[in-house]
Amino acid sequence: MKTPQALYLDLLKKTLSFSLWPEPPVDLAFFQDNLTPFQRETALPMDAALREQGMRVMVDRPITEDQRQGGEIWPSLADTMSGMKRLDNTQFAVETVLAEGIAGDFIETGVWRGGSCILMKAVLAAHGATGRRVFVADSFEGLPPPDLAKYPADRGDTLYKVDYLRVSVDEVRRNFERYGLMGDDVVFVKGFFADTLPGLAVDRLAILRLDGDMYSSTMEALVALYDKLEPGGFCIVDDYALMTCAAAVEDFRRERGIVDDLVAIDRVAQYWRKGSGRTPDAKRDKRMAAVARALTAMAAASGQTGDQRGAD
Repeated sequence: MKTPQALYLDLLKKTLSFSLWPEPPVDLAFFQDNLTPFQRETALPMDAALREQGMRVMVDRPITEDQRQGGEIWPSLADTMSGMKRLDNTQFAVETVLAEGIAGDFIETGVWRGGSCILMKAVLAAHGATGRRVFVADSFEGLPPPDLAKYPADRGDTLYKVDYLRVSVDEVRRNFERYGLMGDDVVFVKGFFADTLPGLAVDRLAILRLDGDMYSSTMEALVALYDKLEPGGFCIVDDYALMTCAAAVEDFRRERGIVDDLVAIDRVAQYWRKGSGRTPDAKRDKRMAAVARALTAMAAASGQTGDQRGAD
C-alpha cells in the first residue's frame, strides 16, 4: 500500500505532465513555421477568418504514449515538458539527498512553466523537509540569441525565435500558487544565465538541474554552479540528447576531469552524482566514443577544435 505522500506525489506528477488526459489538438499557429506554401495560402487565411468569429483551426498530432512518458514532445497544456520518467528521476534525486543528508539547496536553470521546480518543492513539503530553497532560474523571456564569438557550437540555433518557450515569471509564480506550493523558500532568478548565475547568493547545492538547451546556457550554468554542488549531489541534464547541450557537458566534464558515471534517465536526459566515480562499461565507452567523434565533427564544421568550444 502506498503512503499518502507517495499517492500525492504520483498524482502531482501526472497532473504536471498532463498524463491523466489525452494530449489535445494544438493551435495551427504552433505549426506555421513548418507549413507548406499551399497550407499557408489556404489554412492560415481560414484560421484568421475563424478567429474573428471566436474560433480557430486546431491540428491533431500523432503522438505515442511512449513519447509522452519520455518527454519527447512540446505539450500544449502540461506545466512541464518532462515526461513521467524525468519527473520520477527528479523525485528520486530529492528523496535521495534527504535520505542521505546531503546538504544544499536545489536549482533548475531553464524552467519553462516551472513543473520540475514545483515537483522539487512538493517533495520537500510531502516529507516535511525545511531549510532548503528551490531556485527557479530563467530569463522568463525565452532563450538568448547565439553568441557565436564565444560559443560557436550554437551556430544555427533558432530557439530564441520561438514564442512557445517564453513564459513570464508571473505565470510561473501563479503555477506555484495554483499547486499551493509558493513560499519564501522559492527563489526566482530572472535574467540570462551569464548575468545572474555567477553572483547567485547560494553556498551549497544538492541538486543542479540543467535545462538550457543551448551550449552557452549549459556551459554558463555548469561554470557558475558546479563547484557549489555538494559531493553526492545530483547534476541532471534534461537536454543531453541535443548535440549542443551534450557538447557543453562533455567539454566541461573533460576540462574538469569528471569521470562520474552518466546515467540515462530516458532517451533525452542523463544525470551523474558528484564524486560517485566510474564503473567500467564497455558499451557505454563505445557509445561515448561515438558521441566524441560527432562532437569533433561538429566543431570542425564550425571551424573550431574540441578544446576551443566554449572558450573566450
